[in-house]
Order: sequence, then structure tokens, then C-alpha cells
Amino acid sequence: MSYADLLVIAMGITAIMILGVSILLLKVIRFYVKESINPTPFATAAEKEKIRLAAAQAKALKKAEPSIISRLMGLKPLSEEKDLVMEHEFDGIAELDNPTPGWFMVLFYGSIIFAVVYMFNYEVLGWGPHQEQEYETELLDAVAAKEAFLAKPGNAKNAVNENNIVQSNDAAVISSGAGLFVNRCTPCHGEQGQGIVGPNLTDEFWLHGGGVADVFKTIKYGVPEKGMIAWEKSLSATQIADLTNYILSLQGTNPPGAKAPEGDKQK
Repeated sequence: MSYADLLVIAMGITAIMILGVSILLLKVIRFYVKESINPTPFATAAEKEKIRLAAAQAKALKKAEPSIISRLMGLKPLSEEKDLVMEHEFDGIAELDNPTPGWFMVLFYGSIIFAVVYMFNYEVLGWGPHQEQEYETELLDAVAAKEAFLAKPGNAKNAVNENNIVQSNDAAVISSGAGLFVNRCTPCHGEQGQGIVGPNLTDEFWLHGGGVADVFKTIKYGVPEKGMIAWEKSLSATQIADLTNYILSLQGTNPPGAKAPEGDKQK
């Protein structure tokens, strides 16, 4: 903050103080003039006591104003309880006629009106969409958003999926897939894909399809009922594609100790 800014602030504060003093001085002058023209007589002790008693009587006769809470809740003071007693009583117990607060009745009838309007809008006239329709609309919006996301050049690495993957024999792709296979797949499928807990990946038999799209989908979504997790949460689409191409490159390698064929023969 510069010196000029500080100076402006100081001058503003000074101006406000001068204005306040001027207003106070004006009030003093007005009071002095009023007292000079029509001086207020001093009351005696008896007159003061009389004024005090009159004020006390007026206060006692004045009806107390209900508080805001009492107004909102529709509560009545205890002094009016005798006016609320109903005609019948039982076992010495009297019932008070306390009406339901107005705010509650507004909410009650408002909820009824809302329910009628809601029913006609969604169930009778069909103007509003149902939850199923909203869900379907959101799914379509999500698909469109995903397509728009994948269409951006910066997201090209995630554009590959089970619908457009093409098998590749590129050395770089196979090498990348091999590294992923060693770190993630060997505990179940073995270092050479011969199969341990999981099936043999080197023969022509497949449990979930042996095409490039089938293998990609199996890796991506997993097989939860057989203990295989979905790798889409920890691997990018490009990594899943590399891993798919590496697994397909193992076809016909016939490693020693290979597990017996499982599934159907890939044609």
C-alpha cells in the first residue's frame, strides 16, 4: 500500500470523525435552544413518585406482547389458559383447546398439493421423466461424453477399446506387453503362459474367446467369479492392448509343463 493510499484512508477517517462531532454538536445546540425558549420544569419528589406509580400501573395493565417463538409455534401464555379450557374433563384433568400452529398447517396442506401435482405430472400426464428414463438419458450422455473425450488428440492413448483393437506384432508393443505380463500375470498363468491357477495361454483353447477383442475384454473386465480382477482400474487402455498382443504372441510356443487345454478351440 502506497503513501498516497494511506493518506486517502487517513483523510476519510478524519472526515467521518468530523462529521460525527458535527452531528453531536448540532444536537447540543438544538437542545440548548429548546431549553432556552421553553425550559423543562423540575419535578418535586412527590411529583416524581406520582409519575413512577403511574408508569408502573400502565405497565401492569399493558398486555405482554408474545415472543417470536410463541407466534411461530402458536403458543398461548399461561394467563390465557383459563380461556382455552374445553367443556369436558376426566378424572380432574382438563383439556386445552390449542389449535395446530399455522406454519404446520401450511406445510401440511402444501405437501398435499405438491403430492397431487407430482402424481399428475409423472404418473397421469407423463410430462416428467421417470427414474428409469433419467437413468437411460444419463447413460447416453455418458457414452457421448466418453466418445468426445476419446476423440481429443491428447487422449489418443485411451482411444483403443475392445471394439477397435487390432492385433499387432510390433516389437515395441510385444516388449511392453511382456513387461506387464511378468509383473501382473505370472502368479496365475506362469512365466511362459503355461498356466498354473489360471488356464494355459499358449494353446488354441480359450475359456472366454481367443480373438484379439475377446482377450482384450477379458483383461479389461476380468473374470471375478474365477478370481481374475478387472485390470481397467490399474492399466491404461494402451497397456491392456500391449498385454493382449503379447498374450496372443505366445500361441504355439508349447512351453514345458503346460497345463491341459481348457475351454473351446479357437477357429
